[in-house]
Amino acid sequence: MTDVADWRNRIHQASGSPAPATNVTLAAPARPRATAGAGWVGLTWEPVEGAIGYLIHRAPAADGPYEPIEQPDVDVPAVPYPAYTDTSATGPGWYAVAAIASMEAAGPLSPPVRAAPLGAADTVPEVTVRVDAGRATRPLPRPWRHMIGSEHLSHLLSAETTGGRPIGVELTGALRTMHDELGVRTVRAHAILCDDLGVYREVDGVPMHDFTGVDRVYDAITAFGMRPIVELSFMPRDLAADPSKTVFGYRAIISPPRDYDRWGDLVRALVAHLVARYGLAEVRDGWAFEVWNEANLEVFWSGTPEEFLRLYDVTAAAVKSVDPSLRVGGPASAANGWVEELLAHVDASGAALDFLSTHTYGNAPLDWRPALARHGRAGTPIWWTEWGPTPTHFHGIGDGPFGAAFLLHGMRSAAGRVPSLAHWVASDHFEELGRPPALFHGGFGLLTVGNLRKPRYWALSLANRLGDEEVAAEVSGDVGGVEAWAARSPERVGVLVWNGTLNQAQAGGEPLLNRSVTVTVSDLPAGEYTVRHHRIDESHTNIRAVWRNLGGDADWPDEDQWRRLHAADTLAEFTPPQRVRTSGEPVTFRFGLPMPGVSYLEFTSGRGPV
Repeated sequence: MTDVADWRNRIHQASGSPAPATNVTLAAPARPRATAGAGWVGLTWEPVEGAIGYLIHRAPAADGPYEPIEQPDVDVPAVPYPAYTDTSATGPGWYAVAAIASMEAAGPLSPPVRAAPLGAADTVPEVTVRVDAGRATRPLPRPWRHMIGSEHLSHLLSAETTGGRPIGVELTGALRTMHDELGVRTVRAHAILCDDLGVYREVDGVPMHDFTGVDRVYDAITAFGMRPIVELSFMPRDLAADPSKTVFGYRAIISPPRDYDRWGDLVRALVAHLVARYGLAEVRDGWAFEVWNEANLEVFWSGTPEEFLRLYDVTAAAVKSVDPSLRVGGPASAANGWVEELLAHVDASGAALDFLSTHTYGNAPLDWRPALARHGRAGTPIWWTEWGPTPTHFHGIGDGPFGAAFLLHGMRSAAGRVPSLAHWVASDHFEELGRPPALFHGGFGLLTVGNLRKPRYWALSLANRLGDEEVAAEVSGDVGGVEAWAARSPERVGVLVWNGTLNQAQAGGEPLLNRSVTVTVSDLPAGEYTVRHHRIDESHTNIRAVWRNLGGDADWPDEDQWRRLHAADTLAEFTPPQRVRTSGEPVTFRFGLPMPGVSYLEFTSGRGPV
C-alpha cells in the first residue's frame, strides 16, 4: 500500500479513548432566530454559559430527525459563536442548535425554528457596509502574527529541487517572507528529533546526544529574526519502543519511548543546549516547547492515551528542570481532541501547562476559554498550532479565492480571543506524503513552489495592512456570506469586505451568493484622500488563473512561463486609484462582490502620488 493510501485509510482513526473528563451540564440555546436571503439561511441564538461552541442541526420536519450539518473535509463542524450561515440548504427545513462543552459533551437541542433560502431575484442582492472611522473599538488583533507552520525544518537544508526549484533556498525564502511581510514571529514544524538530524543514538547501550543538526536548522531561521516553537517529536530510532511504527514518506517514528527516563534526559539536554546557545532570555521570551503532534490519531501515536499523558508529564518536567520560566504546552491534538483530558490530567499530576494547543481545519476555531476557566486556568493562552481550509493533502481547495475568504473569516473570528492562529503551512515545499507533483497540486502552502503568492497569502497581506485601531463596521441587507473588518492608523483607513462560505461544494463559485456591496465610511477627518480598491477573486490576484491563461497544461512552467508568472504575482487593483475630498460627510463606494471574493478599500490621507 502506498503512503498516501495508508494515510487516507487511517487518518481518522483514534489512537485510543481516554477516560471521559467532562462533567458539565449545558442548557439548551434559547431564542433561536432565523433569517433568509438569496441562497442562504442565517441563524442566531442566545449564548450558553460554559459552551466552547455550538453544533447546528437540520431536519425536514419540526419533529425531526435532526442531524448535524457537516461539510466534507471539515474536521469539527461546530462553530464558536451563536451565529451560523447555511448556504447548503436547497429548500425549507427546521433548525435546532446544541451547545458543546467539549468534543464529547453536548447539551440538549434548542427549540426548532423553520427557515428556507430565497431563490434568485431579478437583481443582484444588496449588502450595505457602514464603517465609522471615528469610533475605535480596540487595538486591532492580528492572530496570524504569532506563528506559521512549516514542513519539517531539516527540509531547509535540502540541496535538491522540486519542479526545478531549489528546495532549501525557497523554503527559507518563504519563511523569511512570512516574517518580513506579514510580521510572523515564530515557526512550528514536526520532527526536530528525527534521525536525519542525528540528535540521539546509543553506543554500547550508552545514550549519545548531538545537536549540531538542530543548530544548523535553528541558526537558519533565527538569522532573519524568526524563532521556533519547538514541537518535541518524533522518536529517535534508538529510543523507540517500536521503531517499525512510522508516518510520512520520511518515516518519522511515532512510537512511545522504550525508556521514559532517557526521553526526559534527551529533552532536558536539548533544552539546556538551546538555552546555552541562544540565551535564556531569548528562549524564555520568544520560544516555546510543545509536546508531540496529534497523539490522539493512530497515524501519529502508536501508544495508548495513558502513555501519551505520561510522555507529557516527563517532557514538561524536563523542560522546566532547565528553567521554570520556559514555556511548555500541548496536547497539539487533531480536531480539538484530548483537550479536556489533558486539562483534567495536569490538574491531578501537577505538570506544567503554559499554553493550550490544538488543531482544526475547514472552520473557525472553537472557544476553549470556558474549559480553561472550569479548570482554574483562566487566562492560559490558547494556541491553534495548525489551522487552514483543509487537512487533506493534494485537495486543491486552498489554491484559489475560496481560501482567501476562508482565511479572513477564521482570523476575524479568532481576533481578540485567540492570540495564535497558525496557518498550516508557509510553503508548498512539503514532502509528508510525497513532494509536489505539479505547480498547482492542492498544496497547503500560502506560497507555491517558486514562491508565488496564492490568494490566501494576499488575504493575510491585506489584513496585515489594516490600521492599528479596529473601527466599527456593520453589515446589513441580504448578507449571505459577506463580512467586513475595518481599522485605522493616523495616515489611513482600511476596509476589508469578503464574501465566502464554509460549504466547500461552492468553492468554485455560486452566482446566487454574489452580492452588490455599498461601503459607506463616515467620520473621516476632513481632507483629501487617495482611495485604492484591491481585489481577490477568480479574475483578480489569482496566480492559479494566470497559470491557466498561460496554458497551464504542463506540470511545471518553463523558464519563460516562470518569468511571466512572477511578473503577474501582484496585488490587483480593481479600479484605478481615486481622489476624494470630504468635509466630514460620509464617503460611499459601490461594487459587485462575487462569492468567493475579497475587496479592500484603503483611504490614504494627503494627495500623494496616484
